[in-house]
Amino acid sequence: MPTEVSSAHENRPPYVLTQTVDRVNDPLALLRRSDLASTTQPTGAGLLGGLVGLPHGEIPAYTAQNAGALTKLISNPPAPRLVTGWWDALPTTSQLALSTAAPELVGNLNGIPYSFRNVANRTFLGQTIDGLKTQLDVGIGRSEATEVQTRLAALTEIEEALGEQDAKPGRELVSLSVSGEPTAAIALGDLDEADYVSYLVPGMFFGVQAQIGEWTDTAARLYQEQVSWQQLLSEADASIADATVATVAWIGYQTPHLLNVGSLDLAYQGRDALTGTIEGLHATRSGDQPFVSILAHSYGSTAALMALTEKDFTVDALALIGSPGSPAQSVDELNVRGGNVFVGEAGWDPITNTSFFGSDPGAASYGAKAMSVSGSTDVITNKPLQPSSGHNEYFALGTESLRNLALIAIDQGALVTDGTARDQARTLALAR
Repeated sequence: MPTEVSSAHENRPPYVLTQTVDRVNDPLALLRRSDLASTTQPTGAGLLGGLVGLPHGEIPAYTAQNAGALTKLISNPPAPRLVTGWWDALPTTSQLALSTAAPELVGNLNGIPYSFRNVANRTFLGQTIDGLKTQLDVGIGRSEATEVQTRLAALTEIEEALGEQDAKPGRELVSLSVSGEPTAAIALGDLDEADYVSYLVPGMFFGVQAQIGEWTDTAARLYQEQVSWQQLLSEADASIADATVATVAWIGYQTPHLLNVGSLDLAYQGRDALTGTIEGLHATRSGDQPFVSILAHSYGSTAALMALTEKDFTVDALALIGSPGSPAQSVDELNVRGGNVFVGEAGWDPITNTSFFGSDPGAASYGAKAMSVSGSTDVITNKPLQPSSGHNEYFALGTESLRNLALIAIDQGALVTDGTARDQARTLALAR
């Protein structure tokens, strides 16, 4: 009996919307359809279907012939699980040839393994930077030169944020868009193998040009905090000694500024981009799912809440800090396993409790777990923890906030402090 397969994304082209296929575990059925893949000028998913069975030596010519359509495909891609099935059907020689011939495509299709995406995006980044420099060298008009210099500065920031090739932990450029205002995501750790994966979703004023370096440093602090706790916890439980983590400095959407922060338009973009990102992780890790958490700040928390309310994917934990409001009325409406939702609100943060974009996730009626960010002495290590104040100190080194975010991300919610007397009972005996 045929099985219906529906994409979680809205407004997809017809080739990704509900289709009838013979088997749900044969995603290539959509790409092998003759009406998609046999045309002389394929579009959409047919472009990918046309690559199945194509000799790897012919891939450069195929991608060159269809360059414009491939670029459009990135904006309206097939569902990640279909991409994974298609990619796995390609011989390694074809995968490598496509990565070289169409690095922008390979680097930004959710559902392709991150090791390939990293190499492809680094290649595309270098090619784009070289192309912009060439434009400036040959001479262009003043207004055009200003635009090129702005783009070049943003992409150079990404290059610098990636650091050295032998950096520890390794850094992967897992997404990159250079059209318009650039977006990017840099992972610290191995997304193809990590047991715990956390995504840092930013809010207002966090664009690539000014903040990708700072956001990557923030992810690095969180990574080190998680690793430190993993090492400490493994002393009590040897079974988790080999567990690994990855943190993603995700600027996958255009964040707002003062003139447009009152609108949800960019939050919808963030919702859709984050949905594709998480679905891509689930697709590539289908046989070995990691513990996935979203740690979202400010306007980014609203975008994440929209995704977890309106889209069909699930995460294992969600932390909301400095949130201006939720479209959901309670944690029961969120696709977060076990209601594993935490909310942190710093003193003197003018954004929290405003309910500007819906319900206040910090209200008792919402049902989230409180996450203390006010500073204290760590009940387990006896180290002093600094308070977070205002809207932008939640990720600061040595804070109670960073400690708690790290524990949430490695499935140790029982050790997260909430600022009550219950904290004195949070010992390693509660560790999972």
